Amino acid sequence: MKKYSISAYLDLLTEAGLVTEANLYDQKNLAIENLTFDSREVTPGTLFVCKGAAFKAAYLEQSVADGAVLYVSEQKYELNRPVPYILVSDVRKAMPILGKFFYEDPCRNFRLIGVGGTKGKSTVVYYIKAILDDYLKAAGQPESAMISSIDTYDGVKRFESHITTPESLELFRHFHNVADSHIPYLSMEVSSQALKYDRVDEVVFDVGIFMNISEDHISPIEHPDFEDYFASKLKLFAQTRTALVCTDSDYQERILAEAAASERLLTFGTKAGSDIYGYNIRKVNDQILFDVKCDRFQETFILTMPGLFNVENALAAIAAAYVFDIPTEYIHSGLFRARSDGRMESFHSEDGKVVAIVDYAHNKLSFEKLFDSTRKEYPESDIVSIFGCPGKKALLRRHDLGTIAGMYAKKVYLVAEDPGAEPVIDISTDIAQYVAAQNCPYEMIEDRGEAITKAILEVDSPTVILITGKGNETRQKYGSQYIDCRSDVEYTKLALEQYNKEHK
Repeated sequence: MKKYSISAYLDLLTEAGLVTEANLYDQKNLAIENLTFDSREVTPGTLFVCKGAAFKAAYLEQSVADGAVLYVSEQKYELNRPVPYILVSDVRKAMPILGKFFYEDPCRNFRLIGVGGTKGKSTVVYYIKAILDDYLKAAGQPESAMISSIDTYDGVKRFESHITTPESLELFRHFHNVADSHIPYLSMEVSSQALKYDRVDEVVFDVGIFMNISEDHISPIEHPDFEDYFASKLKLFAQTRTALVCTDSDYQERILAEAAASERLLTFGTKAGSDIYGYNIRKVNDQILFDVKCDRFQETFILTMPGLFNVENALAAIAAAYVFDIPTEYIHSGLFRARSDGRMESFHSEDGKVVAIVDYAHNKLSFEKLFDSTRKEYPESDIVSIFGCPGKKALLRRHDLGTIAGMYAKKVYLVAEDPGAEPVIDISTDIAQYVAAQNCPYEMIEDRGEAITKAILEVDSPTVILITGKGNETRQKYGSQYIDCRSDVEYTKLALEQYNKEHK
């Protein structure tokens, strides 16, 4: 990878109209060897970006001590020796420009699929990855890459994610790893926060998928209102070559009008007239079957992941495969085997009374679809719900999730779900008022494992236990720290083992 001089970065940001002041001292020809905003990642020759409301001068001082040779910031810092700097009017807008330049526009070396919307993004990414992986394996090529709120794989690193869309410098590093690994496709979730705060600037998506829209992430630290949230989501189309829009989404006219900004527009969904039209949806034993009609084929596909609502997600993946001319044999095989740890994973007791479903559902739209689908798939069973809400953000969820769970459930357990700086008892008490308004009993138990165990061991008639929000994640956010913990999947397996022993 070519290394560029300090002066080249000044020219780059000047051309972008972002520079307010700069001083390179006598170091203008010095080559930049590394790029980061994390002081823990600094090595000799680093360009260090000072960003974030919580940034401290000490981070820059440590970075300089560790070898940073240039900093980019919105303000100047007094250091104990002259250090080249470039001051910019907006550091967030500067970051993707820097990332694209440093990593030499890696996206041109692979196909990029971006998935947006309120619900279903991670499942769609997993479905697309499964289809692409089967296709690539048959061609003797490496597996596809992914960036999701659950897992990330870029050809070099594979790890559990803790944010939907990374900061732009991290994102371009992933892009570089994908290109360097000769991976032909990358599928990724694109969050409203990423679009609003310029994380995906300088990125063009070969395919941009818009799933749906519903109120979410409304809070003082996210989006002030639904209009800001919706408008942020719609920005996806301005940087998309082929737009794929779900016809089952609300606000169709506005979404389609914005999608016209893309070079090409295709629709998918269960409404007649969709370019990729899904219909005749039915459940056969533990499988979901549905028919799909388009101008290239008319076939029946099978899902083994539970949830009737997943047909919409599968149609999005089929539409993406359609754009890339993936043969239908790989669409069939990919959808049939597609799995995501902690996403609609079902576990059964030996006596058949308990069905425990672990899922990441965490907002109004995902709750509505999950509970409605559960009622249709298990009409003779009671429903018990175990969930929480994050601290100090997405505040509307407390009303929405409490109301929906209270409407459907026999009982609700309110637990910790990344409370951050807010006491869990305060969050649970807030949610509880909406559960109680539906005349539904509830219990507040902070520890998720304790609640899952209690709910399973209390079952005395056919019951579906919906354990939502954390899936297979192995950390909880308390304060500003992530604390290691068992996943809901592991808690569920352990509780079912205990239940089976007690009911032999």
